[in-house]
Amino acid sequence: MRTSASSAVIHFTAKIAEKYTRSYAEINRYGFPHSDNLKCACYLKPADTDLSLTRMEKRPLRKEIKYTSIYLAVRFMIFLSRWVPRGLWLAFFGWLGKIGYSFSSASRERVTYHLGLAFSKEKSIREIIALSKQVYVMLGKNAGDILRSMGVKNLADLEKFLDTHGLENYEAAHAKGKGVMFLTCHLGAFDLQITNMALRGLKPNIIGTALKDERLNELLWKYRNAFGAVAIERGKESTRLFKTLKSGGSIAILIDQDTRVKSRFVDFFSMPAATPIGATVLALRTGAAVVPTYIYLDAKGRQQMHILPEIPLEISGDEEKDLVVNTQNFTRFIEKVIREHPEQWVWMHERWKTRPGEEIK
Repeated sequence: MRTSASSAVIHFTAKIAEKYTRSYAEINRYGFPHSDNLKCACYLKPADTDLSLTRMEKRPLRKEIKYTSIYLAVRFMIFLSRWVPRGLWLAFFGWLGKIGYSFSSASRERVTYHLGLAFSKEKSIREIIALSKQVYVMLGKNAGDILRSMGVKNLADLEKFLDTHGLENYEAAHAKGKGVMFLTCHLGAFDLQITNMALRGLKPNIIGTALKDERLNELLWKYRNAFGAVAIERGKESTRLFKTLKSGGSIAILIDQDTRVKSRFVDFFSMPAATPIGATVLALRTGAAVVPTYIYLDAKGRQQMHILPEIPLEISGDEEKDLVVNTQNFTRFIEKVIREHPEQWVWMHERWKTRPGEEIK
């Protein structure tokens, strides 16, 4: 006899399966008992079509209106943030996150689906749904802090709400004279790390993916280039990156997303995930120290940036093996910090989108 809890699981699984798989009946063909239906659904891949992209391609005018509205809203928020106390500002953006959760049905279901992929063996369905709500709240608060930080003028301003831990790990890595690669991920207000590094005179080259709207992209690039950082679009100016590291400089790179770049499959939350190998290639060819960093918003409302000890490279002489092993080591760090702060990672990203054989070699 079915319990109410198992009925809730079946109902939830059917709803997610309707969106992301062919049908609920197809899930049951896999032979899982009802109590395992959520886990079964989580291992089925969402439809390949990017619905949001398809809609934008069909309605270019609507797309233009959308991005113009976003751009104007961002500019207004940046201006407004100068006049609102930070505590009230973060509370407001946390509320906006709740609104986003309520109205972004496709994104909300994608977040819940990915959380199910990662935590179905560890968390109940209620815990996963509660965590998905918190993801939006923290996304709102961290986005609010990034917008507000555009008014920061110096390190003293930044330290009013951000604490830095482990700066000695950077200093030890830098002393080797082979350059420093900051390895980070899309956790929390991750862009604040670049501001922190730049204000400390590190002048990092930050590698990132361009936004779809030129005005928003220019705004982001201007923000990242402030105080001496240098924003570089992913896939471009590779020679500059090599020269920067060879001269003892620093770069910052994120490898926690499935993008159309050279990748290898490594384990991420016990599932194969296509992972960019750019960081590994740069480290192996230059001998640069790979220093992991991350940031999160704590329960007291302060940003906590951590700089960890260098991740040693493993070099066997087999190029392919070294690419995979070191990329796995880097990804292991990323998974660890996401597990510590799961409510602050971008679970709406389709991290397991690429299937084996589809990656760019």
